[in-house]
Amino acid sequence: MKQKVVVFSQIDQSILYQLEQQFQVVQISPKLGDVQQQIIEATRDADGMIGAGRILNATNLSQAKQLKVISSVSVGYDNYDLAYLNQQQIWLAHTPHVLTETTADLAFTLLMSAARKVASLDAWTKQGLWQRTVSEAQFGVDIYRKTLGIIGLGHIGEAIARRGFHGFNMNVLYHNRSENLSRASALNATYCDLNNLLKRSDFVVVAVDLNADSKALIGEAELALMQSHAVLVNIARGSVVDEQALIHALKNRQIFAAGLDVYAKEPLQHSELFELDNVVTLPHVGSATAATRKRMADLAYQNLLEALAGRQPTYVVNPLYQ
Repeated sequence: MKQKVVVFSQIDQSILYQLEQQFQVVQISPKLGDVQQQIIEATRDADGMIGAGRILNATNLSQAKQLKVISSVSVGYDNYDLAYLNQQQIWLAHTPHVLTETTADLAFTLLMSAARKVASLDAWTKQGLWQRTVSEAQFGVDIYRKTLGIIGLGHIGEAIARRGFHGFNMNVLYHNRSENLSRASALNATYCDLNNLLKRSDFVVVAVDLNADSKALIGEAELALMQSHAVLVNIARGSVVDEQALIHALKNRQIFAAGLDVYAKEPLQHSELFELDNVVTLPHVGSATAATRKRMADLAYQNLLEALAGRQPTYVVNPLYQ
């Protein structure tokens, strides 16, 4: 009898086809009704799950008595109740590293777009408002040789710092839970505490995981430390930045601009951010290129196969048992 796999989000069609050749596959779809109830029903006798973007916890996995693995097509895993999965001895696999460079590209795109008012000037030009030589209202801020502060010098943070250091001769500061000399040395990056980084940086990029320590890491007090010409970029998780505090800072020109790819609630459909001309808002597209998404799906598929064959996945978040 074939093992059962629940596909809980849209995935690459070639991967879906391969799954259907090997397993009994059930797909979760909003078109079929209550998603939570679908998950509860589908996982009663499921051996594995693959997908991304849904919250999975004791509420919707309580009946999943034979579930061996959740293979997430993502790097972040804050949507999953890790404590519950550990308790139930369910592996959680993810797809690190394959999206590092793509996400770093997007982070620097946001940085440059916010610094040079790309989005607002594009709209301004298309509205026919370019009728004479531009004035100070259309001026941006320089990037070359400025100070770049990275909050979270992991793989993605390091890739962002590389772009700033080698591409724009930027002075790099970074803040981590602890110093990371192996990554920092090649970038001549200086470790400093969060407050010092915020005070000194012309550009601040948030690239940390979401956890108990990083939730609301950047709030009213932290934004008040930033320079008036500074730009904040968030490609981490929306909850790392206090969104209302950021809106207040942008409205009152406490900082020059922001570039955002993540939000406290997604998808973001109604927000005061949309009324501001000094923020670039993207729909969580850090890894959204065809090639990268395919690599992520391939890796998630391999993680799933390993687990369903009784082996610990190569990229497992919780290697608790063999």
